[in-house]
Amino acid sequence: MYLSLSDWRSRKVDSDPGSVPPFKLAPTILALGIVSLLTDVSSESVAAVLPLYITASLGLSTIAYGFVDGIYQGISATVRIAAGWTADRVGIPKWVAFLGYGLSAVARIGLLAADGFSSLATVIAVDRFGKGIRTAPRDAMIRFAAQPEHIGRSFGVHRMLDTVGAALGPLLAFVILLAIPNGYHVVFIASLAFAFIGLAVLGLFVPNERRRSAVVTVRDPKPAAPRLRFRDVNTPGMRRLLLVAGVLGLLTVGDGFLYLVLQARTAFAPEWFPLLYVGTNIAYLLLAIPMGRLADKWGRTRVFIAGHVALLTAYVCVMTSWGGPLTAVGTLVLLGVFYAATDGVLAALAGLLSPRQGAATGISAAQTVVAVARLAASTGFGLLWFAIGSQAAMGVVALLLAIALPAAAGLLRTAKQATA
Repeated sequence: MYLSLSDWRSRKVDSDPGSVPPFKLAPTILALGIVSLLTDVSSESVAAVLPLYITASLGLSTIAYGFVDGIYQGISATVRIAAGWTADRVGIPKWVAFLGYGLSAVARIGLLAADGFSSLATVIAVDRFGKGIRTAPRDAMIRFAAQPEHIGRSFGVHRMLDTVGAALGPLLAFVILLAIPNGYHVVFIASLAFAFIGLAVLGLFVPNERRRSAVVTVRDPKPAAPRLRFRDVNTPGMRRLLLVAGVLGLLTVGDGFLYLVLQARTAFAPEWFPLLYVGTNIAYLLLAIPMGRLADKWGRTRVFIAGHVALLTAYVCVMTSWGGPLTAVGTLVLLGVFYAATDGVLAALAGLLSPRQGAATGISAAQTVVAVARLAASTGFGLLWFAIGSQAAMGVVALLLAIALPAAAGLLRTAKQATA
């Protein structure tokens, strides 16, 4: 028997303590995790070399990198809500996600021919369109397959597998660059191979979870998913969540900028640059499931805010001139804490604040707001860096984030109360 819409809405955003059934990982979530692992090996191997490829190999400025990083972070926002709505409307989230994964795989071919700012920006845009199409339908399938009492942990398991790929991708890039200096195109070829393997796994082994959840049973002859209306998703709690996600997204500096600052301060060889991504992703990998469990027990909103406190601390580490390698390692760990405490937790919050038949739409709305905000953040930070320098620019963002966090915590508390 599936939850009715009224039963679903009556659930709290933060789980109440007490007796809950044991956690069981759904096969769908495992399969989607493997797809994400392979796809992240593909995407993160490219992301790990982009900052140096753009600024060193192509000789472009930090403004150009900020623009490309903004595309990488935020252009997917233009299709996220449409993709989520389509998945909810037609009931085939797997194939909507397949379209997105396929588009990103094809974009890898374009990387081999891109040799300037305009062509590279176009290829990155196509790749990120694919990400925008696939993310919300994929997360909705996770939501449908997960036990309601263990949603945070289920997202944590998926994010853990996702992050294994995110750690292996930069490691792959490091090995290639170590063996072949300036071998960026070899990295792009390896990325292409992993993208198509992930696409094959999705098509062959992942069921269409939404269609399965809508099956009519003898005990419940009514359709499981009533028609989606905009006002079902446009609730006070969701509006507050979107506001908080947008403001904090504007104050999230892209990892590549932080790594460029660390590289400039320590002056290590360029081929070691991808290992910075590995360090962050290993921390994320180790913490994804514990943070999901902590979110289910301690409170998702609390963990989400705590993650941004870790991000603020990372900014402070980057700005300091003492500590050397120890400060660099601390920065990578703090970034891992930030992603583990916010990525899956935001999707879980958005899913719980949405009706069941609008889960993909609600999740995509939150992801869209974050993507647009980070696009603006990357572009703006690149300009700010060029105007006042990296350290001063980081100080401005850190100060604004410190001011925003208490207000964000208050808004999320009222969002939780609105669903109680």
